[in-house]
Amino acid sequence: MGDVLAGFQATWEFETDSVLIRFERGIRTPKLWAALRERRIPHEALAAVTLSPGKRGTVVLHAVPRPGADPLMEAAAGQLKEGCDPYRLVLPADREVLAEYYADELRARLGPDADRAAEQYLVAAPEAPLGFKAYDGKASFDGKHVAFRWFWTGASSAKWKAGDQSFPLSELSGVEWRSPEVFDGYLRLLRRTADSGGARPAQADQDPAAVVFGLGYGPVHESLPFAAAVLESVRNTSPAPALTPRAARRDPADIAERIRHLGDLHLAGLVTDEEFSRKKAELLAEL
Repeated sequence: MGDVLAGFQATWEFETDSVLIRFERGIRTPKLWAALRERRIPHEALAAVTLSPGKRGTVVLHAVPRPGADPLMEAAAGQLKEGCDPYRLVLPADREVLAEYYADELRARLGPDADRAAEQYLVAAPEAPLGFKAYDGKASFDGKHVAFRWFWTGASSAKWKAGDQSFPLSELSGVEWRSPEVFDGYLRLLRRTADSGGARPAQADQDPAAVVFGLGYGPVHESLPFAAAVLESVRNTSPAPALTPRAARRDPADIAERIRHLGDLHLAGLVTDEEFSRKKAELLAEL
């Protein structure tokens, strides 16, 4: 599509095979968004697209990712607050017609497997190296190893006894992240095999394969991208077979309806002559 839709704290750039989401940096922008900076979301990574009324004269364009398509959202496991969801674009209500047009365009480009969980990650996680301070230690990741270095002021005696830890990706099966915005937040590494000493401790503060969060320690914008990067790298150590997307066939009646809708936007002055001609040509080329 090649167009840009600017909302509050974020801008969506619509491309032929993806949506490039750029996040603004500022005191009102969620810290997670500022840390992510931008994300490219392939159309095949989306399950649905919705447009709904927002608060105080706004509308919300929401792209819903497929389960398993985005390591960031998989690590979050539904714990993100609505205002921090990077797949939401909040717009002034007077842009509803234009937002509906782009919502329709995105829906038309959803892959044939949109209603299925993805077999591999389709959205890139933040790049390593990464690190953050938890309450009981410092976590770092260089792309091959996850390391925990304990703080004497916060680490339990069990962790001091175990010593600083380093985990090769080959030993890990996943990551469990519990938001620091709830009680007893933590990041725990999941091992492929049980420790020789028996089952893992139930409490994260006693588990040498976990760091715990506290006030100001392990905030969402630091610990969640970290968890996503580790999760993606763990998955890539034993990658699933690559998906072969099947081309979706377009209904001529659907294309005709979209051209009519595009004409309405043109008459309303929301689309320029150049944009109208280009988009019409793109739609006709899909017949």
